[in-house]
Amino acid sequence: MTESGPVLVVGGTGMLGSQVVSRLLAGGKQVRALVRPGSDAGRLEEAGATIARGDMMDPESLARAMDGVDAVITSAAGYTHHREGDTPLTDTVGNINLVDAASRTGIRRFVLTSILTCDQTPNVPHFWHKKLTEDRLEELGVPFVALRPGAFLEQIARFGDPFSEGRLIWFGSSSVPLTYILASDLAGYLAAAVDASGVEGQRIDIGWDRPVTMQDIADISARMLGRQIELVLNPINQMGADFEAMMEWFRTGRYVADTSRQREVFGPPPTAEDAVARLLTSLGHRLD
Repeated sequence: MTESGPVLVVGGTGMLGSQVVSRLLAGGKQVRALVRPGSDAGRLEEAGATIARGDMMDPESLARAMDGVDAVITSAAGYTHHREGDTPLTDTVGNINLVDAASRTGIRRFVLTSILTCDQTPNVPHFWHKKLTEDRLEELGVPFVALRPGAFLEQIARFGDPFSEGRLIWFGSSSVPLTYILASDLAGYLAAAVDASGVEGQRIDIGWDRPVTMQDIADISARMLGRQIELVLNPINQMGADFEAMMEWFRTGRYVADTSRQREVFGPPPTAEDAVARLLTSLGHRLD
């Protein structure tokens, strides 16, 4: 385990980033979390992380945050608007500022949370911006590894527990298989990537043992719960151009991970059944 300095986590107050912080701390790493001025960092401090106040739009604050840092993990994503202050500029200007600061600081490794198939999707802005960030890391010679996960399964429970209601709502196709991932699993891979060997400059797809349809997920959960789970398809109009472009890409059937490198670096991918079971139990359900 590298002891030359802490790992800076960018996006540590988010759903994914907070789990990355926990995984690093559990593995004995020192963690420094970049947190915007005025944002609540109490939970991160209680967990054992130190706080660096700064913003991805403020290059000087990034330089201060990276002082003495061994590695950087970023899970920041402005397009989600999950946190106050998130804007699409986070995905463009902010990410470039972060990469440039890492280049100037000379960190040992930069771990980027990218997106599956981002290099194939110039018409899906928030996907393509990840590809441009990968390119910037390579252009500046920053030692990096980019993990490209599929869609977060937890998003289906973002606005409540659909399994309690017996209705799984989806905006895409019921029959086109996609790659999914649990954020908790991705957090573990991101933390492990800090010291993984032989991954320099690689883009690694992250997913399950196989792509599945949303109907498959409804059927798997129904078997585990012992009751019917209805799949309800909603129209995607009025959801925003970026979201609509993403759903159009999903319909092509090409949003599918090649998990061979994931298997080599991190071990066997989770099965779809195992991942769905863990989501259900995390929501408080008892399985048959």
